[in-house]
Amino acid sequence: MNLDKLLYLLQLASPALPIGAYSYSEGLEILVEQGVICNESQLQEWMEQSLSYGSVRLEAAIALRAIHATIKGDRQALNDWNDWSTATKETSELRAASWQMGRSLSRLLMDIQPQIADIFQACKRDCNYSIAYGIAAAYWEIPPDAAIVAYLQSWATNLMTAGVKLIPLGQTTGQQLLLNLHPTLLRVTPEILTLADEELSSFSWGLSLASMAHETQYTRLFRS
Repeated sequence: MNLDKLLYLLQLASPALPIGAYSYSEGLEILVEQGVICNESQLQEWMEQSLSYGSVRLEAAIALRAIHATIKGDRQALNDWNDWSTATKETSELRAASWQMGRSLSRLLMDIQPQIADIFQACKRDCNYSIAYGIAAAYWEIPPDAAIVAYLQSWATNLMTAGVKLIPLGQTTGQQLLLNLHPTLLRVTPEILTLADEELSSFSWGLSLASMAHETQYTRLFRS
């Protein structure tokens, strides 16, 4: 990947991207309150299991399909995968988070790259974040393998940051956790790249239950 594409990728996956990712903990807040996750090792195990079997793996696979559909100019596929992504959200919080981040990313991209607006019109309903990410990666000609590993790394960085605040953990511990996740990220990325459509699934009932419980949590720092 040349430096031009690398710069696009770094911007797209940056924690500084103003799409509100920092405001979501994906159920981690209630898990910490309930004592399910209390330290670095428990958080790392949760993240490793999520990457291996959970919904983030599914979302990355949908982002990959959005990349391919955008490259082919297949607007119907973009809309279909967007609807499919919405249908797979198991709680209102997870769906709202995906829609909000998708709207924020699409509006940001249309503000800084007005030419991309026409592509986003393919999504006839609220654009999910994975779809918006895939459109951006394809438009900026970022290689799919790099786009997907960056998607997963961005997710991991956000969840690590939430864990640092909630458990709490030190910043050095948080960075060590991300480093420890490298083997998992490098293992699951090629798996996601080769998943057939009929193999798309996730095993994330723990996330679903945590998300439902978070909806009624009395004191919250995060929106999910």
